[in-house]
Amino acid sequence: MQNVLLGIVLAPLIAALIAGLFGKLIGRAGAHTVTILGVAISFALSLWVFKAQVFDGAPTFNAPIYTWLVSDGIRMQLGFLVDHLTVLMMVVVTFVSLMVHVYTIGYMHDDDGYQRFFAYISLFTFAMLSLVMSNNFLQLFFGWEAVGLVSYLLIGFWFKRPTAIFANLKAFLVNRVGDFGFLLGIAGIVYFTGSLDYQTAFHFAPVMAASTFTLFEGQAWNGMTVICICLFVGAMGKSAQVPLHVWLPDSMEGPTPISALIHAATMVTAGIFMVARMSPLFELSPTALSFVLVIGATTALFMGFLGIVNNDIKRVIAYSTLSQLGYMTVALGVSAYGAGIFHLMTHAFFKALLFLAAGSVIIAMHHEQDMRHMGGLRKHLPITYWTSLIGALALIGFPGFSGFFSKDALIEAVGESHLAGARYAEFCVTAGVFVTALYTFRMIIMTFHGEERMDAHTREHLRESPWVVTVPLILLAIPSVVIGWFTVGPVLFGDFFHGAVVVRPAHDVLRAVGADFHGPAGFVLKAFTGLPLYLAAAGVVSAWFLYLKRPDIPVMLRERFAPVYRVLDNKYWFDWFNEHVIASGSRSLGRLFWRVGDEMVIDGVLVNGSARTVGWLATVTRHVQSGYLYHYAFAMIIGLSALLAYLLLRS
Repeated sequence: MQNVLLGIVLAPLIAALIAGLFGKLIGRAGAHTVTILGVAISFALSLWVFKAQVFDGAPTFNAPIYTWLVSDGIRMQLGFLVDHLTVLMMVVVTFVSLMVHVYTIGYMHDDDGYQRFFAYISLFTFAMLSLVMSNNFLQLFFGWEAVGLVSYLLIGFWFKRPTAIFANLKAFLVNRVGDFGFLLGIAGIVYFTGSLDYQTAFHFAPVMAASTFTLFEGQAWNGMTVICICLFVGAMGKSAQVPLHVWLPDSMEGPTPISALIHAATMVTAGIFMVARMSPLFELSPTALSFVLVIGATTALFMGFLGIVNNDIKRVIAYSTLSQLGYMTVALGVSAYGAGIFHLMTHAFFKALLFLAAGSVIIAMHHEQDMRHMGGLRKHLPITYWTSLIGALALIGFPGFSGFFSKDALIEAVGESHLAGARYAEFCVTAGVFVTALYTFRMIIMTFHGEERMDAHTREHLRESPWVVTVPLILLAIPSVVIGWFTVGPVLFGDFFHGAVVVRPAHDVLRAVGADFHGPAGFVLKAFTGLPLYLAAAGVVSAWFLYLKRPDIPVMLRERFAPVYRVLDNKYWFDWFNEHVIASGSRSLGRLFWRVGDEMVIDGVLVNGSARTVGWLATVTRHVQSGYLYHYAFAMIIGLSALLAYLLLRS
């Protein structure tokens, strides 16, 4: 098993090194061949491990592979923990990555950085696999930082664009804030346990829960609460939760394949996975769970609103990702870890599908991304249209599609929770169903329906994308439709995550939801008795009426509710605050340190001041060296007289 696991991790890494270091030698075809082969090997081996774990009953694999360093008794190792949670993530990551690799052949066909791009996305896959397969915090942190580094490289892949450089720098800086909290959380665990190993940390969890930190004078904080909140701050950065969400929409400056990879299988899912993996810790801190719950609920609803007013097809999908990540975070907050991971899985398929379909539209439109310049593309791009529609139906939770099973179960689980903030979260995720349907079908209608709004040259050259683009769309559309039927029972309401996820009996909301589960068909029928289905239908009808039948009404509403539109158009002024308060304040503080600390104190006083002092002393003392013998004799007499006077006075 150990050799198989090494093959899964190393195959994309070796392929990335070959494509990156020898790209000119092997050429474009060689670069995409070797990287696709590397990811395909990882996917095939991941399927083999999945079969061995899930169907053949193989035991959990948890062992170190290599000891890097031992310091003060702390063993810094590389190792693997492979259980049902891990194998599910491995299959999702490698499958979506494989589809993105194939798709990239068509999308990046004319790009000068073709080999470099394939090297980056293969390296991205390696980093994410290292993260999800780790059995200790050192390797987890390595994978955590590696996905951040590669996302920085990919968001700024078109480095000649100032907007791309600004976006990747923004992503880098925002994630440093989250990573600082994450590192503090790991430090807290090491402080209490003296180990970086997961199982040791879980074993000492009751000790941490019974301990306290004194963060402020006279105020003690529960040790587990502090550690879990710090860990979740890291997840807020990686999984783009309010207020550390601002980098994700700007990541659309990168090529579309990387948008799909970041939003569906890597980077943003890392935070969700990490919290689920740390369930033995989070379960012992209701305060931390409530914090997670409120942050997730706020992200789910309020980021969805931004999708309604945006006109860039990729950014609409990006705000959708923010909202859906909020849904996953809400599930984690109510201890429905299985529902959060289940929604992560289904979301990976239909969100990758939607991004790649958007890329197909962008190819046909000669890299135009504004939906106001599209319309009527349904007849020109039939495969792209139908696969986009499938992705949209899965996203809004249409009964029977994959997103329906995960989202409805998640909403029901929130309704069963009694944690502080649960009623607020229930309102947000329920209202978010209408919002999701509205912005999703607004995008579908503005892109594929209605009158054609593109220029004549673009209209004349409209055609469906090549097979390397459409085949991944079809292959992603299949699980977007059917995966929920086969997995909702065993994964969500069975014991699939037994041993991998820990839930206290008082927090087991999925057990209450599962009590009414009578198979996938029964779950679909039950939806007709609940509110979310009708909210989704209302959202679809509203989008059809507002953007196809009466497009004048949105214009009127925008003018009538100008203050509300201004708030949404300015993205709640998060970017303004970051740029004009935090960034500007940091620059002002830097200038203050420069003027006062560097120029006045260091240069003015210490460096130049000491030089001036020495010069002044030299100027004064050089007059003593006159060169006349009688001056020196007089000085000696004066000095001797002073010494005699001192001795006489003392006696």
